Amino acid sequence: MNESTRLPAAYDTAARGLHHPTPITPAPTAPLVPVRTGGIPAVASVVLPDGRVVTGYAITPVQPEPVTHKPPVSRAAVNIALGGVGFAAVCGGLFLLTAFITALTALITQLVILAAVIFGGFIAVQVFSASGHKGGTTVNIRKAVFKRSHFHG
Repeated sequence: MNESTRLPAAYDTAARGLHHPTPITPAPTAPLVPVRTGGIPAVASVVLPDGRVVTGYAITPVQPEPVTHKPPVSRAAVNIALGGVGFAAVCGGLFLLTAFITALTALITQLVILAAVIFGGFIAVQVFSASGHKGGTTVNIRKAVFKRSHFHG
C-alpha cells in the first residue's frame, strides 16, 4: 500500500492486532415441555394424493355475525336526496322571486314615465295656453287718454 492511502494508526488492524469475538454461550435451561391449553388446537396432518404430507392446525371456520335488518336505502342517502330536492325547490323559488322583482321594477318604471308624460303634458298646456283668452272682464283701452300718468277712460 502507498503511504498516502494508508489508514491512521487507530484504524490499522495490523498495528493494533486482530480482535476475535468470543461467542456467548446460552445459559442452561430446562427442556421445553409442550403444554396444551384449551385455546390451541391439536396439530393435524393430511396426506395428499401425490404422497406429500401437510401438517398444520385445524382451523374452525369463523361464523359471520347475523345480518341485522338494514333499510334498503341508507339514511345518509335519503338525507342527501332530500337536501337536493329542497335545494332545487329553493332555486326554483328564487328564480320566480327574481322574475317577480324584475317585472315589478319594469312596472314601476313605466308608471313613473307615464306620470312624467301626463304631468309634463299638463304643464305644457298651461304654459302654451297662457296667451289665449282666460275669461273675466275685458277692457278696451285703445281710445283711452293718459294725462299726467293718470288714466281717463
